[in-house]
Amino acid sequence: MGVIGRFFEFLFGSGRNVLAETAEVFIENAEGAGQREAQARAAVMAQFAGEFALPKKGWFDRFMDALNRVPRPAMAIGTLGMFVAAMVDPIWFAARMQGIALVPDPLWWLLGAIVSFYFGARYQAKGQEFRRDVAGSVAMAQRVTRNLSALDALEGGAEGRPVIQGNPALAEWKREGGEG
Repeated sequence: MGVIGRFFEFLFGSGRNVLAETAEVFIENAEGAGQREAQARAAVMAQFAGEFALPKKGWFDRFMDALNRVPRPAMAIGTLGMFVAAMVDPIWFAARMQGIALVPDPLWWLLGAIVSFYFGARYQAKGQEFRRDVAGSVAMAQRVTRNLSALDALEGGAEGRPVIQGNPALAEWKREGGEG
C-alpha cells in the first residue's frame, strides 16, 4: 500500500473520520445538537408530566369537588332571590333585613375572611389547573405543526391552496380575479 493509501486510511479508515472528528471540536455537530435538544425537551416534558399529573380520585375526593361547586351558585342565586323577595313582599323583606342589621361587626369580618379564603383557594386551584393545561398544549404543538405541514402538502403546496389543475371552472374564476 502506498503513502497516499495509508494517508487516506489514516483519515477515513477503521470506521473513523478524523476530519469530521477534528471539525466537531470547533463546530457543533447539527445532528448531535438536535438529539441533545430532543432529549432536553423530553426531560422537560417528563418533569411537567410528573409535576402536573392528576392523582386518581376516590369517592370522597369527588364528593368534596362536587361540594366545592355549591357556594358560588348558591350565593348568586341567594342574592337574586333577595331582590325578588324585596319586590314581592317588601314588608317581609324589611323584617329580615332588620334581623341582619343586628349582626355584630366581628361576625361580618369573620364571614368576609371565610369567603375571601374560599375564593382565594379556588383561584389558586384553577390557576394550577390552567398551567397544567398550558403545559399539555405546549407538548402537542410540535405534533400539530407536523400535521398542518402534512395537510398543506396534501392540499397542493406551501400556500395552503388546493391544486386547481383538474378544475377548469375554478381555474377560470382565479384568472378573473377571484380569491387572492
